[in-house]
Amino acid sequence: MKIAITGGTGLIGSALCQRLEKAGHACLIISRTAGAGRIVWDPAKGEVDRDALIGVDAVVNLAGKNIGQRWSDATKREIRESRVEGTTLLARTLASLETKPAVLVSGSAIGYYGSQREGELTEDAASGEGFLAEVCQEWEAATAPAEEAGIRTVHLRTGVVLSPDGGALAKLLPPFKAGIGGPIGDGKMVMSWIALDDVAGLIYHAIKTEGLSGALNATAPNPVANAEFAKALGGVLGKPSAVPTPAFALKLAFGEMAEETILSSACVLPAKAQSSGYTFAYPDLKPALEHLLT
Repeated sequence: MKIAITGGTGLIGSALCQRLEKAGHACLIISRTAGAGRIVWDPAKGEVDRDALIGVDAVVNLAGKNIGQRWSDATKREIRESRVEGTTLLARTLASLETKPAVLVSGSAIGYYGSQREGELTEDAASGEGFLAEVCQEWEAATAPAEEAGIRTVHLRTGVVLSPDGGALAKLLPPFKAGIGGPIGDGKMVMSWIALDDVAGLIYHAIKTEGLSGALNATAPNPVANAEFAKALGGVLGKPSAVPTPAFALKLAFGEMAEETILSSACVLPAKAQSSGYTFAYPDLKPALEHLLT
């Protein structure tokens, strides 16, 4: 297959390309910069090389501004626009092609469900409240032109992606390696995590599985409390993990971003992934961390 990817040079996109190429598929990166194996686009200007998308079998849409910083009004606007404008442009362009790709796997996040949700959340759970929930709703809605044109569309609601090369785990490693890591606040927040290998595997599964469409939770089947995560990470690193980080300090440092990400709690389960036949390589936290860090 020939598969076009936005965000293809990011953490998830790079792992996905490696997975696809190892399986014998060709990856085309949709990027703002030209080059071999690239399709040029500029979402802010509403421009994309439409002709270069002709003959593509599948499209994976992972582009979006990093949310891991304090949110000013300008930052929040960039977070929203980088997802909604790019997805809208892509969906409309794909819908206009005479020969359309069979599937669009488009990014979303478990932020769709909001924070501090009780009970287990599967793909049929209602959306939550807050900035990220609103962004995710708009992000998913932006794929409508592709869906209406008959392109099978999957909304990948990604949890906390674990990799030593980026994201939350990479930020946690320095203090934990120094022996000063530990739980956040009371440690009771539920973390819906997933190993990077399984994110790439699940996207590939979504591309190949013809009956799969709509929301798809990209989370491991065994979420953990934050305190359990800290204990497991310290154990794998052979370091103590009893130094807590006060929740109020994170709120002071990062404001709304901390409340909706670092301090959020949601037990999100991958019901559709499992019912559609995906087998997680790392369903449990400790083996996942051992694989990633040792």
